[in-house]
Amino acid sequence: MEHNNETDDIYDEDDNNTIQNQKTVKRELKDGEMKEVDDQKKLEDGKKFGFKLEVENDGDGKKKHKPFDFRTRESEDNKTKFLEMELRLDTLLLWVVAGGFLVYTLMGENWEKEITFQEFESTLLSKGLVERLVVVNRDTVHVILNDFGKNQPNHGPNVEYYFTIGSLEKFEEKLKSAQEAYNIPEDKRIPVMYVQSPNILKGLWSILPTVLLFAFIFWSTKKMLTSGGGLGGGMFGSKKTFKKFNADENVKVTFNDVAGCNEAKEEIMEFVSFLKNPQKYERLGAKIPRGAILNGPPGTGKTLLAKATAGEAGVPFYSVSGSEFVEMFVGVGASRVRELFKTARENAPSIVFVDEIDAIGKSRGKGRGMGGNDERENTLNQLLVEMDGFKSDDHVVVFAGTNRVDVLDPALLRPGRFDRKIYIGNPELDGRKDIFAVHLKEIKLFPELNLEDLKGRLAALTPGFSGADIANVCNEAALIAARNDEEYVHLKHFEQAIERVIGGLEKKTKLLSADEKKVVAYHEAGHAICGWYLEYADPLLKVSIVPRGQGALGYAQYLPPDIYLYSTQKLLDRMTMTLGGRVSEELHFETVTSGAADDFEKVTGMAQKMVLGCGLSPKVGLVSYDMDRGNDFTKPFSDKTAALIDEEIQRIIKECYSRCRNLLTEKSADVEKVAQRLLEKEVITREDMIELLGKRPFPNRNDAFDKYLENKLEGQEEDPSKRKNSDGKDDANGKEDNA
Repeated sequence: MEHNNETDDIYDEDDNNTIQNQKTVKRELKDGEMKEVDDQKKLEDGKKFGFKLEVENDGDGKKKHKPFDFRTRESEDNKTKFLEMELRLDTLLLWVVAGGFLVYTLMGENWEKEITFQEFESTLLSKGLVERLVVVNRDTVHVILNDFGKNQPNHGPNVEYYFTIGSLEKFEEKLKSAQEAYNIPEDKRIPVMYVQSPNILKGLWSILPTVLLFAFIFWSTKKMLTSGGGLGGGMFGSKKTFKKFNADENVKVTFNDVAGCNEAKEEIMEFVSFLKNPQKYERLGAKIPRGAILNGPPGTGKTLLAKATAGEAGVPFYSVSGSEFVEMFVGVGASRVRELFKTARENAPSIVFVDEIDAIGKSRGKGRGMGGNDERENTLNQLLVEMDGFKSDDHVVVFAGTNRVDVLDPALLRPGRFDRKIYIGNPELDGRKDIFAVHLKEIKLFPELNLEDLKGRLAALTPGFSGADIANVCNEAALIAARNDEEYVHLKHFEQAIERVIGGLEKKTKLLSADEKKVVAYHEAGHAICGWYLEYADPLLKVSIVPRGQGALGYAQYLPPDIYLYSTQKLLDRMTMTLGGRVSEELHFETVTSGAADDFEKVTGMAQKMVLGCGLSPKVGLVSYDMDRGNDFTKPFSDKTAALIDEEIQRIIKECYSRCRNLLTEKSADVEKVAQRLLEKEVITREDMIELLGKRPFPNRNDAFDKYLENKLEGQEEDPSKRKNSDGKDDANGKEDNA
């Protein structure tokens, strides 16, 4: 019989759904032999398992059944049936494991109990509870209780005692001696039976816990991978690749929702133009950059900017975190990278955003001596291949966010992959105003508040804040207003929210003793006086001796400007002001406290930066020693230079300390005034300082911060919490004014 290599898996069926032509299906086996399968039997087998056969027309008006393939399960209904069967098997396995463990526990602890010969003699033999003894395989003696013994509360009908023996002869001698000792007549002595029994059951019983343990591990691992793994039908039977990325094909975020990073928006607009109109660039032979690294501190809006780019261009947006690529199983990360880019290409034009790419994009080869991650490197290699494999007509743009661009692999940053590096830093004053404008839209403000003035004032109060910090301030202000049952959000709520974000939660229950409170008051007064009489120190806004946050017993709020260049005098003034707390304690108390520990850390850091990084030490010279060297723990300088660096750091700190001591000694009366006002009110403002000391003896900086300090909000209603009636009561809440 001549065999054809092509198989015919088609079942012909007439209009009455009966099989007229039964053909023989020929399948080629791996060893070259041919096997004949009857169509009718195959159809019946499929129906027996509950699988539906797909029907299609052959072009002649006849219906044909596609055969069910147990390997591919092409039909969705068949897949459902298969998964249901698998679920039933998993459930059955779970019940078998649980049942076996229960039986083993009951059999092992409740049915048999091992005792010694002495226990047998004293508790069973002496009391006449034994019916007979059975010696199994010359090494184990099973004790069979009589009816009287089975009815005893300490034994029961289901308990069987046994003990082991070393020598059969010695056992018989000991048993005989024991019965003689208890004066048991020979005709009533306990009979002994000897049996030989295979230990198969006992052996199986001993390995049952191990079998159950491995069965449970296998089941739980298989279940985990099937439900959430990503092995693509590989080990442990996972059936599909789990898509970890988030797909959003209808992005609502646009550039109108992004504020505070105008330069970054302008640079990224070119990607939007390309995705909207790629022909404009392609007709001139231009190639759009493959992607961009969005670098910057946390909370500056990197993810939001990437999402807004997709929303502005009207293309699908696929986002994923770098850490989601890597798992314990080799190959998972690479398969997820392939799946991500495959989906992005199928839906091109599209944008892929990988957040925290430093989780997989660190330089290869580093850290192997300390446990390098081969799986992470495999994932990175696959990412490099995917980005390098883009065709000119793929129209897929890749963005990546990180705040550690310095640790990324150079191959990731080369042209053709991430061509551009877009830095998104903390917003400046105008940027913060724009961000406040976005978030204040959702806040129910007091109607008479001037929105423009409010934005400017809040922006001045939040130097160094990121976009996420500003959003948190607005939300905290609304929460504080709601907590106080206010109808609107007032300026005071925003100020309280800023204080909470900077200094932490106010600890009203953390009561200081009178002595501790006095020390904290003089400590903060020392800072305030130094800041008031040093030209380049930051303007003081508020000083408080109410404990806040973790370990902060005092709190001072300043208004540092947005400056980018620090002169030597500016740095020295800041260090002098920071030492004011400890010096004030030395001048007004016999002993000093540990309250200045954080101040010393800041001062030491500034002095080190001056000497090691900025070249501001005449003795060390115009050099810069990078101390952040990753896994390289060697010093970049000699021991002699290290000693010189230590001397210079000590010299700078001692000079600032001496300067601070002279200033506070000269202004001792002013320190006393501020400290006493702090003890009286607990919180003093810039207005209190002007009342006590007069205006600062330095010209204003004439910037937005001085404008905030000098001007009040125009059109702002007086804060209801500060209005008082004639009897000294608070108009808003009826409480006496503590001031």
